[in-house]
Amino acid sequence: MEIARTKCSLGYGKPPWIFKGRQGSYKALYQLHLVKSEIARAFIPKEFRLVEAFGYTLGGFFLASYEDSPAGVFDELVVIAGIVWNPPTSCAWAARVLVNSGDACDHGRKDVGLPSQVAKFSKKITATPRQRKSKFNGFLDTIGFGTASSSMKDCMDVLVTETNGPSATDICNIKLTTSVPGVKFDEWKGPAIKMSLPSFSGRTEYNPNLLKYSCSIECRVRAVKAAKVSGPSSPPKHDTEESLSQLNLKTLEPGSREIVDEGQNLSISVMLSKPLLALEFSCLKMQVEAPVVVSQHSKSRFAARVAN
Repeated sequence: MEIARTKCSLGYGKPPWIFKGRQGSYKALYQLHLVKSEIARAFIPKEFRLVEAFGYTLGGFFLASYEDSPAGVFDELVVIAGIVWNPPTSCAWAARVLVNSGDACDHGRKDVGLPSQVAKFSKKITATPRQRKSKFNGFLDTIGFGTASSSMKDCMDVLVTETNGPSATDICNIKLTTSVPGVKFDEWKGPAIKMSLPSFSGRTEYNPNLLKYSCSIECRVRAVKAAKVSGPSSPPKHDTEESLSQLNLKTLEPGSREIVDEGQNLSISVMLSKPLLALEFSCLKMQVEAPVVVSQHSKSRFAARVAN
């Protein structure tokens, strides 16, 4: 396959780009959801085949807060539309990337080909009484997989609001539960892992080429209770089964305000889909290599339309 390296903006520094997750109670969360295939296909280029079964694919979101990065301190929410297959590998396709840093947004758009948007992350922490433990949770505590023993727990609400100039739109509210330090001062964070994730991106207004890049992750990981996600006060119009059946979904391409709003609404639908598994990443270090252009796709119908 013929590939060519992209030219990266100088403001973000030379690759590879290193991102380190914030320590403390606000750890990174990777949550897998069952996403309807017709929603996922609206984001995925025609070149890829969606990995699906019984009308669903695996999507979800990745929520992280970085304390050290080329753009400094910032928060990120990656909405994952689904899994695509490109032999011999498969990878997740990002439907929307929300960050509260202008530099990170520009870098994601121009250098990595991500559908990045600037957003506001409003966080509120409240302490609430811990519910009575089930036998299963007691077993997890016994073997060291449970959270710290305490009569109270911290609930963090993260309200994500996308901004576009003077306008602002609430995307979702994510309720995270973290343990207040208690008897178990040495909370088990899970095994240390290293993994390399090949990723594809591009086909956006700012970078119409199809790109491929490598993302290496080092962290401690453990399974946790899924975060509760609620939508904006006015939910997206195709958030229900009935409206989805009436919606003529097509691949999203840049060009009009209507398409931008449609992508925003579909991203909310991904966030509100049924959660399957939540993984907490602590001690996170992520290294992103410079993307390369998959040149055999550079003159696709999509790129031609953008050029016009």
